[in-house]
Amino acid sequence: MLTSNSVVTPKTRTAIDDNNSETTNADLAEDTPETTTTTTTNIIQDDPIETATNIAEELLSRETTTHISEEPHETTTNISDEPHETTTDITEEPGETTTNISEESTESVSQSHDQKDTTVYGDNPGNLPDDAITNEGENTVNREVSMANEAAAALDNDQKTDKSENDAHILQVSEGDQKGEEENNNMAQDEKENPNAKQNAEPENVHTSENQEESTSGEPSFDVQGGKNNDDEANVQQLREDKGEVMEKEQKERLQDEGGEKEKDSNLRKGSKVLKKEWPTQAGESQVEKKRQKEEFDGGSEEVQLQDLNWRMCNATTGADYIPCLDNEKYLKTSHRKHFEHRERHCPEDAPTCLVALPNGYKTTIKWPASRDKIWFHNIPHTLLADVKGHQNWVKLKGEFLTFPGGGTQFIHGALHYIDFLQQAEPSIAWGTHTRVILDVGCGVGSLGGFLFERDVIAMSFAPKDEHEAQVQFALERGIPAMSAVMGTQRLQFPSDVFDLIHCARCRVPWHEDGCGLLLLELNRLLRPGGYFVWCATPVYQTIEEDAEIWKQMTALTKSMCWELVTIKKDKLNQVGAAFYRKPISNECYEKREQNQPPMCKHDDDPNAAWYVPLQACIHKLPVNNERGTKWPEPWPKRLHKVPHWLDTLQVGKRGSQEFEADNERWKNVVDELSNIGVSWSNVRNIMDMRANSGGFAAALKDLPVWVFNVVNIDALDTLPLIYERGLIGIYHDWCESFSTYPRTYDLLHADHLFSNLKKRCNLVPVIAEVDRILRPGGNLIVRDEPSVIGEVENLLKSLHWEITSTNQEGILNGKKGMWRPSS
Repeated sequence: MLTSNSVVTPKTRTAIDDNNSETTNADLAEDTPETTTTTTTNIIQDDPIETATNIAEELLSRETTTHISEEPHETTTNISDEPHETTTDITEEPGETTTNISEESTESVSQSHDQKDTTVYGDNPGNLPDDAITNEGENTVNREVSMANEAAAALDNDQKTDKSENDAHILQVSEGDQKGEEENNNMAQDEKENPNAKQNAEPENVHTSENQEESTSGEPSFDVQGGKNNDDEANVQQLREDKGEVMEKEQKERLQDEGGEKEKDSNLRKGSKVLKKEWPTQAGESQVEKKRQKEEFDGGSEEVQLQDLNWRMCNATTGADYIPCLDNEKYLKTSHRKHFEHRERHCPEDAPTCLVALPNGYKTTIKWPASRDKIWFHNIPHTLLADVKGHQNWVKLKGEFLTFPGGGTQFIHGALHYIDFLQQAEPSIAWGTHTRVILDVGCGVGSLGGFLFERDVIAMSFAPKDEHEAQVQFALERGIPAMSAVMGTQRLQFPSDVFDLIHCARCRVPWHEDGCGLLLLELNRLLRPGGYFVWCATPVYQTIEEDAEIWKQMTALTKSMCWELVTIKKDKLNQVGAAFYRKPISNECYEKREQNQPPMCKHDDDPNAAWYVPLQACIHKLPVNNERGTKWPEPWPKRLHKVPHWLDTLQVGKRGSQEFEADNERWKNVVDELSNIGVSWSNVRNIMDMRANSGGFAAALKDLPVWVFNVVNIDALDTLPLIYERGLIGIYHDWCESFSTYPRTYDLLHADHLFSNLKKRCNLVPVIAEVDRILRPGGNLIVRDEPSVIGEVENLLKSLHWEITSTNQEGILNGKKGMWRPSS
């Protein structure tokens, strides 16, 4: 949805021709969802059926008093759902021990009781409240049956289990059965709506059906080489890709689903009403589970003993590219694909404590700035983008390197020319002085952000983890800021009014849809008053009927949002056009609108709340008087150390400006300090400050060829707006969960009193496993904390065979990651 699309040159208002254009079937399949039926089939193919069948038969033999008929095939499918998660060692899902097999088996029996011969998962998004999808009357009977089954299975699996453990286990089974019953209800409804779904269970049949549907839909057809039949048909297909119509059914159902999701939105919306000082309540739902996980892991002791650890490799289908909160296979099995919700964060119930494998042939990352132009192929061995986007100069495969000529779908002749074209089209942008921090939506391989560094601009780029494999991973390996995210149902994890400019070059987001422009309103929340939205897409310069209709809708929508269309310019070299919109700087336009559509947001809707907060079709009032956003920041680089005029008016400290100055002073000598304990700055490019405070650590590194991603924890004071005001980038996050980035993407992690704070809410072992996941081999973790906490972290790092440089009396530790991975 968010990646640059289409390789077919459209007809434009200037009769632009492009002989190099072509379309590939792989590109047309952008973001096509897997069906739920294929998930079930693959499980059966991949799992050890014989072992699971024996377990199922043993369980069935114990059901002599329930008189429930079961389908062995279905039972096998559910029991073998996760055959590898049967150990009490530190694995991908530590909470799922041998007893989980019997739990899932019991769910299978319950499913067979309510609905025989069903292999299709329901359409439950996976995060609806229990009372919205549960039938309590039916659950009572099934829970009683399941409790009996589970107790028998537990005794058979673990004869050493004492009575107290059995009691706790039965309670857990009861909760599992209720979830299984909820899935049953959804499956029954899904089968009624699609009685032929089982016939399409095989993946081959699914793909065949999709291809037949496309070939009979009246849209243009393409040969296996991606050649176009004629220009008109190619333009129409180009437009379909821009709109993401490979998921046409899901998009059309969005409005229909709004009514059914009101209850879910009502519950989630509570997070948006929380004031800045009440951030912890936004993560409150997961804290009980985190506390339970900690108690189960270390038996209540404050420090994990080194001899108790037994690191294992993650058993994930994504292998060396594993992102726990985006590759949650349990969620994806039952999720629907509407609104691109399946591309959003859905973290495992228990944070993973496994280690991610290294790709075969992995080498030390090429240093910046050479890395902007080439990386080692074996570090990210993916060739799809080189195959389908090579002619647009995204990425090419040359020997043992992947090379990046600096192009994109809208700027195949290089990002630098395109950057200068935007500057000439609207001189007030003033790269590197007036405009410092931008958001690049659907960044591709990050070339725009990579070349913006030459103009003193830092771009926060994002794109989804989809079948355009590894686009964000390519960007990070090159040393360019990027993260995996999607514009779906939730706010992006940034505060309001912080980006100087937001850019979309064929980013494939349907801004005009939903009637209310829900996704464009999210950009409005993020864009600084007076900031620009630059839209370089076919509706700006194409003449075909559908493009004209999209342009008409966008014109009406942006006008209702009080955005001013400043100019439209065409780039003759790249043969594209860009529209420049500007957000208002006062509420005057909002007050004069004839219709209050989109409506103004409610007064208790905090625009900075962004941690699992659903999107809302409304406009926040602009700041007034001396609030943040009423004045543009000082020109870069002056804004980096200038105390903002609004700082003392916020509750970021008793004396905001004094604390700001003290934070800058604290980090003034950090470069020399870290050099003295073993950090080699020549090997450092991507840095993350895991507990950023006011951004002073990042500001102190300004003169080095590095960039810093500042993380503001959700239970900390909300200093992220201040970080952006300084011309830096950052994000909200909770380190009790995994981060949305690929493995091996940072050279240095900095944790200032992070772990002592986390110990109050979650176990440190999954956090250290996450640190090991996102840090590159040879990278450094710098820990500043209490001596006891540093000692605990040091033990964990030693168990991972890291090299440790520690001056514990000074409260600082430097751990260097090696290439070690467990043998099994």
